[in-house]
Amino acid sequence: MKVTKHPQKNISKYKLLITIGSLCILACTNNKIIKSQNTTTILNDSISSWVSMAKNKTLTTKERLTFLGKAHTANEKILKDSIKIKNLSSISFRYYSLNDSLNFRKTNKETIALSRSINDTITLANSYWDLAGFFNKEAIMDSAFFYYQKASKTFLLRKENKLAARMLLAMANVQESIKDNTGAEINCIKAIEIFKAQEDNKYLSRSYTTLGIIANNLNENKKSISYYQEALEYDKKANNGKVKNFSIINNLGVSNLKNKIYETAISYFNEVLNAPNLFQDNPRLYATALNNLTNANFELNKLDNVEKNYLDVLVLRKKEDNTKGLAATHFYLGGYYLKIKDTIKAKEQVHSSINLSKLSSNNDRLLEALILAAKVEPKKAASYLLQNIQLKDSLEKEERKIRNKFARIRFETDEFIAQNELLQEQKRLWTGIAAGLILLLIAIYVIVTQRNKNQKLKFTQQQQANNQEVFNLMLEQKQKVDEAKREEQKRISEELHDGVLGKMLGARMVLTGLNKKADPEAIEEKVKAIAALKNVEGEVRAISHELNHAAYQKIPNFINSITELLTTLAKNAKIEQEFNFNNTFDWDTLSGDIKINVYRMIQECIHNSIKHAECQKVYVNFDIHKFNFEVTVGDNGKGYEFNKEKKGIGLRNIKSRIEKLNGHFTVDSKLGKGTSFFFNIPISRIKKHEIPA
Repeated sequence: MKVTKHPQKNISKYKLLITIGSLCILACTNNKIIKSQNTTTILNDSISSWVSMAKNKTLTTKERLTFLGKAHTANEKILKDSIKIKNLSSISFRYYSLNDSLNFRKTNKETIALSRSINDTITLANSYWDLAGFFNKEAIMDSAFFYYQKASKTFLLRKENKLAARMLLAMANVQESIKDNTGAEINCIKAIEIFKAQEDNKYLSRSYTTLGIIANNLNENKKSISYYQEALEYDKKANNGKVKNFSIINNLGVSNLKNKIYETAISYFNEVLNAPNLFQDNPRLYATALNNLTNANFELNKLDNVEKNYLDVLVLRKKEDNTKGLAATHFYLGGYYLKIKDTIKAKEQVHSSINLSKLSSNNDRLLEALILAAKVEPKKAASYLLQNIQLKDSLEKEERKIRNKFARIRFETDEFIAQNELLQEQKRLWTGIAAGLILLLIAIYVIVTQRNKNQKLKFTQQQQANNQEVFNLMLEQKQKVDEAKREEQKRISEELHDGVLGKMLGARMVLTGLNKKADPEAIEEKVKAIAALKNVEGEVRAISHELNHAAYQKIPNFINSITELLTTLAKNAKIEQEFNFNNTFDWDTLSGDIKINVYRMIQECIHNSIKHAECQKVYVNFDIHKFNFEVTVGDNGKGYEFNKEKKGIGLRNIKSRIEKLNGHFTVDSKLGKGTSFFFNIPISRIKKHEIPA
């Protein structure tokens, strides 16, 4: 038994195998993807857990740093940049919070680099912010200012206006610390404008506090009081009508103290000192307020509790390790002892203030302490005053240098921004120019295309008009032929009516009259009538032959049209013409398109011959070869080099017409030997038996 194979079943098996294989590959790929995603998720969870442990204040700093190290090492294995950058930013900030400057600088640098590479501008701005905070803490103020400024600009690029304003406020605080009060005031006002737009009462309070401090630095005490009152109002709004920031009230007291409004100052300081739980919650502010209250009482000459209060403040500030505050309290205590003429204690306190001022780099307090020392020790007054002058001069030079550096940072940043803006403007300009050029090119293309379309349309319309003219000529020829036929029909009709019918009527009447007669005379008349009928028969036969000849005689309209065209053109140009065609072919069987376009092509060729060739004779030949209509148009003129001659509109018209007929043409022209055009046009529609042998 013969087994028949089924190719279709084999194909189905192959398809099934391919499908199963594809599913296996897809499953393996999906498993790998899922496994990779699971690994990333586990790692990320571990990193988040370690970073959280690093925030736990119940652990030692060493333990917290160990967790951060694990998180940092694990984060390097994360492949997805969006997850990696988020973790890296958190790790970097934790190192900053734990004062691990080495690891902070390392991770901060990594965060900045990765942020730039993936264009994460928010994380980049936050990294600048962290770095600025680090330099601020390290008292490297120019670097702090630089990175606060970079953070502000980056936040502004992302439309994070509130964060940008916080950077402006931080810049103002840095500037205030190095006594660049004008620059600080400018940036603080810029920050206030943004915070007002954002209705951020908390930072409006802080901004007006900074303005108050700046005004104090400039000894504009009334203005500082106004700013602190504004700060207090915004603080109340931020905390639903309750004052939370008692440092503002303390600052108001200081401004009133400087403005010698002592009783008001005392009321503010008492308000701070009476704040619930302030001693426990903020002992530093409590010590400051008590110190300021004692200063106000000292100025009012209320000396009862002055020494006790100053000594209490010293105890509190020693607990807080507030070196700067201790220098101030020793200074004020020295002034008190000088007032009560206890020069030994005064000298002791002043020297403590000088030493602590140097230790805390509190140069303002050092200047004041040197002047007080000159009063306490008159014999050494010159030395103390000289130290004061030298220190003052060096500080002024240093401050000027720092302010110039800040100004240079601002200028370079502004210049960089200006360059960026210029580049952006140039980019916009070039984009505009490019867009303009593109639009111009499009416009030119549209105009040229439209003009070409219009020319083509005009050309087509002209050809249609010319074709219509040829059609009219041929119609006119047909009308002439029809007119000749009608004339011939009329002549034959007249011959039949006037000649044949008259003779037949005469013979009929004679025969009718002789019907009843049989005499010789009647017989003779009958013979004559019969002879007359024979004559009529001959005439009818002759007319019949004429009609038969006319029926088979062909009157070629197309040939007549060409003949008339050649005759007219040759006559007008006073040259000879010759037209040869095959008499055995019915040229009127050609399609209307062929006849019209051939007529126009012949007309164009003859016009060219008359106009350019200086010929004495033109000729046209028609022939049918297989299924092709072959046309030759030539002259015996001077000829020309066809390839070098410009191709004018006439030649384009010829080319257009021959293409419409699906034909082709060639030109043969040589100098002194005339020009000939050869056209070959397919005529497959004609019947095979009509093609001449």
